[in-house]
Amino acid sequence: MERQKAFQIDCIDNVATALMPLKSGKVSLSGNVTMPFVNAEENIPMGHKIALRDIGKEETIIKYGIVIGRAKRNITKGTWVHLHCMKSIYDERSSHMDAVTGVPEDIRYE
Repeated sequence: MERQKAFQIDCIDNVATALMPLKSGKVSLSGNVTMPFVNAEENIPMGHKIALRDIGKEETIIKYGIVIGRAKRNITKGTWVHLHCMKSIYDERSSHMDAVTGVPEDIRYE
């Protein structure tokens, strides 16, 4: 089985980016890492974020060494961090879209 990988951009980041689709289990970290691996607690799509530590509700999400959003709920280390559990501080519209499909949830199509 191929080793699972994620990339931590900055040492202060509390998320890393999945370099491949991740399944539950050990994920090797590369980049400016604070630890050599993290355990994925669920499936995470490639290109999406994995929590490197527990993140409390309303706590900032840090990627690239900068704040990119806020947690909408408590996020457990090793879980998927995306629109279902965080709010972007750059793109207000993203908070109204389905986390998987990207379909707007605040507009009714008739």
